[in-house]
Amino acid sequence: MSELIEFFTADRIMEIAGLAVGLAYLYFEYHANRLVWLMSVIMPMISLFIYYRAGIYADFAINIYYLLIAVYGYIVWTFGLKRKKREPLPVTHMPLKYYAAAIVALIAIFAFLAWGLVSFTNSNVPYWDAFTTALSIVAMWMLARKYAEQWIAWFIVDAVCVGLYFYKGIYFYSALYSVYTVIALFGYRKWLRLMHQDS
Repeated sequence: MSELIEFFTADRIMEIAGLAVGLAYLYFEYHANRLVWLMSVIMPMISLFIYYRAGIYADFAINIYYLLIAVYGYIVWTFGLKRKKREPLPVTHMPLKYYAAAIVALIAIFAFLAWGLVSFTNSNVPYWDAFTTALSIVAMWMLARKYAEQWIAWFIVDAVCVGLYFYKGIYFYSALYSVYTVIALFGYRKWLRLMHQDS
């Protein structure tokens, strides 16, 4: 009994709360429902606590970005990109013209974060932390613009995070990201169907 009590520390309880909110987030994202952005406000608040305590500093920092882009994503999904039309944003493919910029942004953010983590923190996973954070920043922008390919980016992030979080002892988040990895494949197919319905 004492081992069970020791296991369910404040950190574990926060992980379980994050797991519950994360599953709700995934449900709304899968269905392209704008309530995903409400979960995008709650989830980072929990994750800020968890990642800081685990010493995953880049993931900690990205959750501040998540809070900010949640507002942008909600506005864009609700009112669209064109101010005059004020129409909900449809699911689309990411235009080819944005791929080069996305790749350059990914490399630049990764290099900056990796340098910062190696130089200024005690992180023992600086490159993995920098990679998942950099790709997550790009993926969240893709999600905010409702590009179907955001699921491919999340599949890569989620698969890496499964191992990263298990290694760092964040077991409930490792389990959550295992679910995310599988759902990303189904989510991509679902969004392709939604895209064809909208066209």
